[in-house]
Amino acid sequence: MTFGEVLGAARPWSPGCRRRAPPSLPRHPQIAASSGEPRPSPTASRGTMEPWILLAGAGIVLGCVSGHLYTAPGSCEGRCGEPFSEEDECHCHPGCETERNCCEDRERHCGPGGEGDEDGARTRDGFSSSRGSITDRELLELSEQLYGADHNKARPSDIAINPQHLAGPDETGDRQDRSPQPLYKYVNEELFSKPTYASFIKLLDNYQRATGTEEEVTAEELREQERFLEEVMKTELMQKLFVFLQGKNRYSSEEEFVQHLKEMWFGLYSRGDGERDSSGFEHVFSGEVKKGKVSGFHNWIRFYLLEKQGLVNYFSHNFNGPWDTYPDVLGLQFSWDGFYKEVGSAFIGCSPEFEFGLYSLCFLARPGRACHLSLGGHRLSVQTYPWSKSSPGSGRSFIATAYVMSP
Repeated sequence: MTFGEVLGAARPWSPGCRRRAPPSLPRHPQIAASSGEPRPSPTASRGTMEPWILLAGAGIVLGCVSGHLYTAPGSCEGRCGEPFSEEDECHCHPGCETERNCCEDRERHCGPGGEGDEDGARTRDGFSSSRGSITDRELLELSEQLYGADHNKARPSDIAINPQHLAGPDETGDRQDRSPQPLYKYVNEELFSKPTYASFIKLLDNYQRATGTEEEVTAEELREQERFLEEVMKTELMQKLFVFLQGKNRYSSEEEFVQHLKEMWFGLYSRGDGERDSSGFEHVFSGEVKKGKVSGFHNWIRFYLLEKQGLVNYFSHNFNGPWDTYPDVLGLQFSWDGFYKEVGSAFIGCSPEFEFGLYSLCFLARPGRACHLSLGGHRLSVQTYPWSKSSPGSGRSFIATAYVMSP
């Protein structure tokens, strides 16, 4: 069964839904520029997308939700309660008027009667910008809560890694294997029998890694997506995330939250010439090959399984996080069937729901910008980017990439 056949029942976008053009994206950090990460561009895709929603789940119909959930970096939409941050392209706090660095649409969104005004705060399908914006402090506090709720993470005795050579800035791009031994010395594979791990691993072989190759999603693969979402939503971690977002008026029900997770992670789009060849889940967790280089591939489980098969060759690392337990963070260089990853990054030893939840939070709260978090008392940042160029003005936004940033 082809993907088109699976989604034959998808219906057109409702004309009653409010639309807006996708935000312009800031310059990608150097870590991603050197590692083959995507640089979303409004002119990069030459393919023409049909006017219906193409999702990797049969029967999913995108209503008026996703276009209203993102804090666009060049707009005050959804950002009226945010504090000043030097990383923002423009600003929405009260002092920006004096400093003359407000976003052009600040008055419309945050002024009297706008979305940030208490009298007009529920103008976007029940979402209040003033009460629903997510502050930097809340991100720090919630990330610590999610860190503490990762009950399925590896214990220190479950994983032994051998990082070996620490690469300098002039060594990450020379494609030299300076580590003769594998990265993973030992992994307790009993971890993989836990429901979230088992359902996650089943998804990893559902993709064609080469961009430009159309993905065909079978009925079995759709059931695997559903099973993974069901299992992660049973965890305390994902329930904490949902309750927080529901309290911010982002979602009215768990069903709505799960449907949006399915859309933004498993919805297909084109990184090439119009073929529906990619999704956020494929890129981030399974990995892709584009223009002869590894793109994405930020998951420790995927790395371990392929290294065990002899398909991944670990070269070196350029960063090792300060954590003395799991999850930890590693910046690394490796090859996958001869295709090179110059600077990659990954959480080591976390559960699938931890990465999935943390990246989802940052995509919703800080898309296109650094998302500053705290794990076990140590600060770190996650970078996400939306892929919204498939149909300008549609309000749709899928995950283009998400990764933990290493210095």
